[in-house]
Formats: sequence, structure tokens, C-alpha cells
Amino acid sequence: MENPSCNERWKRAGIEDNMLLTMFDASDTNQDAVDERIAFLDAVRASSIGLERGKPPTSKIFGAIFHMLRTGKSLQLIVASYKLLVDLEKHFPRAYLSGVDDSLSSSNSPRKLVVAEEAWSPLILYLDNATAVSETGDKQSGGPLDPSSFHVLIGELVESLTESEIQAASVKNLLLFQYLVIVLEGDFIPRNATMNWSLQRESLLNVLLGSRKTNYKSLMKDCVEVICVLCQLLQNDLSKKFEVEKSSESQSSKNCHAGLSLALLEVLKNARVSMKKLLVMIMALDMSRKKADIEGHTSRADSPRTPLVDIVLDELAYSKDTVPHFLKIFSEPKWKLEIVVQYLWKYITKPSARTRRSSGCTEDATFDGALKCFSNKNGTKSIIKKIGGDVVQLLLAHGFQAQLSILSETNANDNIGGGREEGGSALVDLCQAFISAFDSLKSTDRDMEILSIGKEALFTAATAISMKS
Repeated sequence: MENPSCNERWKRAGIEDNMLLTMFDASDTNQDAVDERIAFLDAVRASSIGLERGKPPTSKIFGAIFHMLRTGKSLQLIVASYKLLVDLEKHFPRAYLSGVDDSLSSSNSPRKLVVAEEAWSPLILYLDNATAVSETGDKQSGGPLDPSSFHVLIGELVESLTESEIQAASVKNLLLFQYLVIVLEGDFIPRNATMNWSLQRESLLNVLLGSRKTNYKSLMKDCVEVICVLCQLLQNDLSKKFEVEKSSESQSSKNCHAGLSLALLEVLKNARVSMKKLLVMIMALDMSRKKADIEGHTSRADSPRTPLVDIVLDELAYSKDTVPHFLKIFSEPKWKLEIVVQYLWKYITKPSARTRRSSGCTEDATFDGALKCFSNKNGTKSIIKKIGGDVVQLLLAHGFQAQLSILSETNANDNIGGGREEGGSALVDLCQAFISAFDSLKSTDRDMEILSIGKEALFTAATAISMKS
């Protein structure tokens, strides 16, 4: 009897008919089983992304692919299912703004948010689906995640990344986390661009964070810990962090583990980027929520939630060793400056109204205002005593870099509008205030050694002043 190829069998019987075997038979320890599942993934890709007018897969097929990602044991199958899910998410966006590329539309006309209401989601966040998730998803370890399962995933990342060795399952969880962030980002970014709180409120991200099935503060603390641990791992030698498991496994399985050790570095880098994206989205959501609250657009349904920046500040204050790692990762000037400014003003002594003029430190809660506070020796000594000289240097250096980036971008726009001289004056003022702050630090604590990042920032400031003079 003729034995047709895998692709021919999928085509004849139909993907839908064969999908259930892939979904419930999680045994992929032999190469034949892996080949069957790879053929299934190839067929899905060809029938959706590969066609000019391809349609998105059904929810059952999406669920089967997601099941492979969560339960697969083969590196080849895990990566293939992850890549297909990511490509499907990009090819069939669950939310987008209409008219973005329409050159005929008026630039002032509001763009309409289009949401694929029936789109399959790896996250089940609403009450009417909670029972189904708890009864099927968690038991099978391959169904969509609810908020508590998402929190468990982050907790497992914390545990696995802090162990002496990283296991194969940890790499799978890292890929799973990256895919979930892509889903959250694809839904949140278009909603956030509308500046409409009613649309932002319904985002997957907001529903996830507001769920009663998870401890929000605990989740955020775990996220901060994950991103700091990832930064530490990427700075160290990873050759001993992941070791091939020694057992009587098949040769294909041993090759899988060898491949994992080679791919670990890239997986960790991408996971760090994904965690940063998640935290930035949450900060943007907090800002939109605050703006909506001021404008009176919130309701009782918008239960109060501690802003992520406040949680980050508490974590950095509790463990000062994480400050350099966290600030190094947050490259976005806007959010880095926000964290630095709030951290500094948390420990800057607020003078009384009677002495405010003489102290030189006003209630100007900006980075420029913080720099001015270092002109007072007593204030400088107080800050050093509270948070340490090295932490102060890190905050000032990173804050200067962020402010410089923002100012440079503003100056570039002003050059087009003719405001070049004013921008140059602001740049010189910033550099002079920064150098003066470091002079105050050094004169207050003569034993203080200037960190390398502080030296680089001082050199940049001095160079900028000489170029403008």
C-alpha cells in the first residue's frame, strides 16, 4: 500500500481531522513523532501565512500549536511552534489602527481601532472562561493561561534563573514568556495610541494586572527580579550555567540539549528585551490611567493599583545591588529619567519654607532641580549617607545620559523650527550643573572613587561644553 508523505496526508485528511492527535499525544521523544508535528506546523504555515489571501487558523489549531510549545520535549518542535505562533501573531494582528497608511485621509482625523474579537488568545482573563481554564488548561499543562498561571510562570522563571544550572524546561518557559509578551504588546500598543481610556481599559494587559486571581505587587516584584537576574547572567560566563543532562536518553534528545546550550545566550537576551517591553507597557498604562483619572474618565471598575514606578523604587531601595543592573537595562530615556528623578527626590531633604531660598534646593522635582540640590554641602552629605556614594553616582550618570538624549532629540526638532540657540543654552546649563554636582560629591567625600560610568558622563559633559563655547 502506498505510504504518502506527511504533507500529502495532512492535505488529504485535512488539518482539522489530524489536529486532535497532535493535541493530546504529547509523546515526542522519538524522531518520527517530531517529524509528524513539524509537518503539521508546516501545513498550518503554508495554508495561512504562505497563501496570498490566507486565513488565520482556527482556535483549535492555535490551541494545538500552543500545546506543543508548552508540553514539547524536542528543541526542534519547541522552537518551530514558537516561531509559527509569533509569525501568526504578526501576520494576523489582533488589534490595529485603521487608516495608518492611508495617505488620502486627513492627518487630524482620529484613527479607528480595529479589534479581532474572535481571535484566539493564549491568555484567558475573563470570568466566563475561568472555570474552563482551571479544569482543562492547567491539568493538561498545554491550554491557555489564566492570570494565576501567568504569575506562576514568572515565579518559575525567578527560581530557574537563580539556580546553579538552567534546565531545558526553563528555556521553554522563556520562549513561552516571550510569546505572551508579543501577544500583550500587539493588543496594547494600538489601544494606547488612541489615548482613549475606555479602549485601554479593555486591553489584555490591564485585565491581566487587574485580575483578582493574582497578587499584582508580588507579580511586579518578580518581574523586576527576573530582569535584574537576566542582566547579571548575561554579564557572566554562561558556559557552566547550562549543562547537558546525563541520562540514557535517545541521541536526538541529547542533541536537543546540546543545541539548547548553544542557543541559551540568544534566548536570555530576547527574554530580557521582552521583560523590559512588559515593564514599559505597564508604566505607559499607569500614566494613561492617571491621566484618565485626572480627567474624570475612570470609574469604580478601575480599582486602585500601585504604579509600577513606585514598586520599582521600593525594590531598588531595598536591594541597592540591583540599581546598576536595572538602570543599564532601561535604555528608554523617558522612563529611565522618571525612575532616577523619583529615586533622588525620595531621599533629598526637603527644606523648610524659611530656609528654602538659602539652601539652593527648591521643590523643582525634576532632574535639573535634583542637580541644584547638590550645590548645598549639607544636602549632599545627607543624600550620600542615605543611599551611598556609588548609588548616587549611578543615578546622576544615568539621569544625565537620559536627560541628554531627550534634550538632543528636542534640539533636533528645534533646529527645524529655528530654536537652536535656546537648545544649546539648555545643554550647557545641564552639563555645568552635572559637573558641579560631581564636584560637590567629591568635596563632601574625599575618599570617594569616581565610577567608570561617572567618568564617561563627566567627559561627555566637558566635551559638550567645550563644543558650545
